[in-house]
Amino acid sequence: MPVRNFLSKEQKKGLQKAFKEDECSHFREHVLIILLANDGKTQQQIASFIGCSLRTVNYWYTHGDADNLESFRDQRGQGNHQKATPEYIDLLIQVVEQEPTELGYEFGRWTAQRLAEHLAKETHIALSSRQVNRILKKSDMFISGKSIR
Repeated sequence: MPVRNFLSKEQKKGLQKAFKEDECSHFREHVLIILLANDGKTQQQIASFIGCSLRTVNYWYTHGDADNLESFRDQRGQGNHQKATPEYIDLLIQVVEQEPTELGYEFGRWTAQRLAEHLAKETHIALSSRQVNRILKKSDMFISGKSIR
């Protein structure tokens, strides 16, 4: 039988406040696991109620620290590290607006692969052609087929 009321009043209030106020659904789920465990629910009952795996419940039951709310974060909210800096994006847009022949190339049209290679030489930041296309699409300058214009 699970232990009830293992959290202090301060811990419980802190977790309840974080559960109500935080916008990250994963964080709230992790906090809810501890709050339900504190109410005497078994790990199986918690997993069924929340709709997650027993492994997830067990992990957060073990690793969540009611005194350290940051322990309930699993780094999803931080996002991915972006290689393309604002300066890189500005340079990419400047290069796209130029003809490749103006920069000494023999070809007459930019492709995402050619842009990626050119910018890798200029900035020492290597991106794939797909990443370059995504950046251009966000800037409303995406490549259709093989040409930008």
